Amino acid sequence: MTDSLSALSTTRLWQVGALCRAVADALDARFNPVSVGGEISGYTRAASGHCYFSLKDDAGQLRCAMFRRAAGLLDFVPRDGDRVEVRGRLGVYEPRGELQLVVESMRPAGQGTLFEQFLKLKAKLEQEGLFDPARKKVMPALPHGIGIVTSLGAAALHDVVTALQRRVPHITVTLAPASVQGEGAPRELCQALASLYALSQVPASPGAVPLDVILLVRGGGSMEDLWAFNDEQLVRTMARSPVPIICGVGHETDFTLADFVADLRAPTPTAAAELVSEPTSVLLGQIGGLDTRLQDAMERFVDRQSQRMDLATSRLGRPSALAQRQRIVLSSVEQRLQHSARMAMHIRQSEISRLNQNLLPILWRTWQRSQDRTQRAALRLGLLDPSLVLKRGYAWLTLESGHTLTSAAQAHPGQRVRASLTDGTVELMVASQESN
Repeated sequence: MTDSLSALSTTRLWQVGALCRAVADALDARFNPVSVGGEISGYTRAASGHCYFSLKDDAGQLRCAMFRRAAGLLDFVPRDGDRVEVRGRLGVYEPRGELQLVVESMRPAGQGTLFEQFLKLKAKLEQEGLFDPARKKVMPALPHGIGIVTSLGAAALHDVVTALQRRVPHITVTLAPASVQGEGAPRELCQALASLYALSQVPASPGAVPLDVILLVRGGGSMEDLWAFNDEQLVRTMARSPVPIICGVGHETDFTLADFVADLRAPTPTAAAELVSEPTSVLLGQIGGLDTRLQDAMERFVDRQSQRMDLATSRLGRPSALAQRQRIVLSSVEQRLQHSARMAMHIRQSEISRLNQNLLPILWRTWQRSQDRTQRAALRLGLLDPSLVLKRGYAWLTLESGHTLTSAAQAHPGQRVRASLTDGTVELMVASQESN
């Protein structure tokens, strides 16, 4: 007992809080920042937005806290049983004296391997020059045709089509649908791009419009969701494109190899559409500005010529035949300039009207094809009408039970049979029965 008291008197006496802080400092210096992998257990989200759970494996478990700011950056919803990889800072929760990991980021287990594959393939393709800025194509200022590659069920398709319809309803848009997620997505994306490449050439048929820009789009998601856009074959197919490609895949913070090889990257699908769709109102404003500049230049030219005429007149002392001829020439030049300005404005307005009218034939042909299909279906259905057979002298025989009489073997002498004709029914009785 005396030895124990003696040892206690020579050992530093810690206050509980101070010891907890000292342990926390030691953990911070030894481990932090730390990455941990394990299975989520007891996951809860408080009203404050903070999340609390445990990470466990066969050998132990660790209490974790993830505050609202970090939880708001997650691109998936954690659930009990999920295997995850987290990064954070190990410390001591002093009010309870518990070891605690404050999680700063979380991802599903296995993303680390995907990211390593991403970096390895990126370095390979970059070394081959596929991401070289010198090979990127210039975007067309006023595209005639726009191609879209995305999924038919994707929200990105609705966003892009809405933006294009609002801003440039006169431009022809061609959709090449493809899966944007899953094992077969890279192959379908390559096939969709190839089909649009063929349309990008000068069309042989009169009135057809070639594509001169392609939008490759889909919404955001996790690294696994967007993995199809890291496919090597897809990147090489994009690099062979004869026209510029704008990649609008994921959110602004998402990056795929398709973004690096594309001629232009857009932060969102809607932004991709806006990059190739200068609104018609802006174009009309530019035409108006050019018309104003032309009018101003014409007036300045006329003023200079008038000034020269005045100077010549003053030198002559009085109007002469020469001065009169110069006035006639000047007046003629002024009229020609005014006429040219009006014609230029008329031509530009006609071009815009023609572009808007191009949509009407397309809608009409679509409606006409639908009407033709409906009429053909109605004709085929009409040919199956049983009343047409009855009009040729045939009858439809039914037994008293309501079943159709299709064989002589079904009838018996004395049995009542109903015959349906084209204008009514006749009650019959079987006199005899013979079978072939």
